Amino acid sequence: MGHMDYSAQMRDLGLRVTRGRLAVLEVLDGHPHSSAEKVVAEVRCLLPQVSIQSVYNVLNDLTAQGMLRRFTPPHSAALYETRVNDNHHHAICTGCGRIEDVECAVGHAPCLVPSENHGMEIQIADVLYQGICEDCRKRAAA
Repeated sequence: MGHMDYSAQMRDLGLRVTRGRLAVLEVLDGHPHSSAEKVVAEVRCLLPQVSIQSVYNVLNDLTAQGMLRRFTPPHSAALYETRVNDNHHHAICTGCGRIEDVECAVGHAPCLVPSENHGMEIQIADVLYQGICEDCRKRAAA
């Protein structure tokens, strides 16, 4: 998505369009599944004067507004991406940590039906597939 699309989306949500917000979105477009630390480092390459706290604030604000998705794989810091509202899941290599998007197997939310809903109307099932990627399997076999 380009700056104009993000700008329009922010305006539709009643958010000010700022260079910091656009920089965070640009970084995450190019580097999905990034930690806040990585986003800070990349944004500071684009905008050296931006503070660390400002980037964290942008991540929190855009996540709260639904423009970013935050997820936390096991044994990892929270990760962010711009791909939202499409019910996709993630596959993570337990060897190298590579993360790939996985389309929903069912095609609609929730992908799974729990054995007990505890009186809740279940809307989303977050699925995390874990395995070993091809590169790690090749390295292990060598």
